[in-house]
Order: sequence, then C-alpha cells, then structure tokens
Amino acid sequence: MKKQVLPLGFVPTGSTVLIQKIGGGRSLSQRLTEMGLVRGTSVRVIKNDVGGPLIISVGESRLALGRGMALKIMVEEE
Repeated sequence: MKKQVLPLGFVPTGSTVLIQKIGGGRSLSQRLTEMGLVRGTSVRVIKNDVGGPLIISVGESRLALGRGMALKIMVEEE
C-alpha cells in the first residue's frame, strides 16, 4: 500500500511524518536546510491549530513554521 503524501500544514497534532519534498524557491529550501529540515527527516507535529504557526519537533529541537512555509513541505506518515 502506497503511503499518502500531503503538505505538513495538513498533518494533525501528535503525528510523526517524514519529509519527502520541499517546494518553493531556493531561499526557502536553503532556510529549511539550515534548520535541519531536509528530505528523509523525521518530524513530529506538536501543535497544528487553525491559524497561527505550526510547531514541530526535530530531534530535541522545537521549531515554529508559518502556515505558508508548512504548506510547501510535503510529507508522508512514518
């Protein structure tokens, strides 16, 4: 069974996902790479409320991502 790929902004709170692809331009890709968000990275969604930033954890770090940025990161469930 093929796993579903969807934008990080649509992932419910408490889910753990793998980054598959990052859309957007070169500056966004570079910025996310500097934060440790690259293809194959495991990310846990800490908070995904309607409106406001998306809060994720990557390893021991927590990051806040804007809604637009989160919609450009394509992920699949682990």
